[in-house]
Amino acid sequence: MDTAPSPEPIRFDTKIAVLLRADLEPWQRLNVTSFLVSGLGTQLPEVIGEPYEDADGVSYLPMFRQPVMVFEAAKETLATAHTRALSRALPRAVFTSDLFATGNDRDNRGAVRAVPTADLDLVGLAVYGPRNAVDKVAKGARMHP
Repeated sequence: MDTAPSPEPIRFDTKIAVLLRADLEPWQRLNVTSFLVSGLGTQLPEVIGEPYEDADGVSYLPMFRQPVMVFEAAKETLATAHTRALSRALPRAVFTSDLFATGNDRDNRGAVRAVPTADLDLVGLAVYGPRNAVDKVAKGARMHP
């Protein structure tokens, strides 16, 4: 019988949050979330865990080391969250409504580049940082149902 104590659960002092505009269609929510979190993983190596391997030794790609919290909010709350993320200089990714009409990365970047910060029609925002700072950014949003 194994009497070794079980390891303590891992607690993170950071948070990954995705905020989605509440009026998105289900397919849009999934698409926007996928795009947003991909930006965090490419620029913040500390959010990526170790690779996975099954009992047969088959390897799988590493994923985020911690949960991704997904929220929904009205357009105005999303704009406020964006301003808060900028003021706290948190790493962030944005998805604007214009990106639904583009079909590739180059056009996506051009669509965002063409609009001043205050005028971005945000449908999604991903942020990463200290738990309390991310909580303040997401204030007013509710957990995605």
